Amino acid sequence: MRQRTPQEKKLLSYAKNRRNAYGENDKSSRKNIRRNKRIPHRANRHRAHQILEAAIGAVDKVAEERVELRVGRRRPKEWRKVADVPLGEIVRARLP
Repeated sequence: MRQRTPQEKKLLSYAKNRRNAYGENDKSSRKNIRRNKRIPHRANRHRAHQILEAAIGAVDKVAEERVELRVGRRRPKEWRKVADVPLGEIVRARLP
């Protein structure tokens, strides 16, 4: 691989490096990302457990089908992480 010039390195840096432009404390993301992934999963497990608790007892095909339909009816909750903004866009926005 050939050696890059400082100008090429700077352009690559602007394209690849990212900055948090959401407006909240960037250090808090360490906790918030984990929390935001954890809460929907917990809600989905809780909902499925509540529905399955109602089906406890003797095996009944009709009740089994109703529970199966209730579990699969609602779309599970989810959370997706959004990518930060490239450094080049932030620098371009701050320039006069």
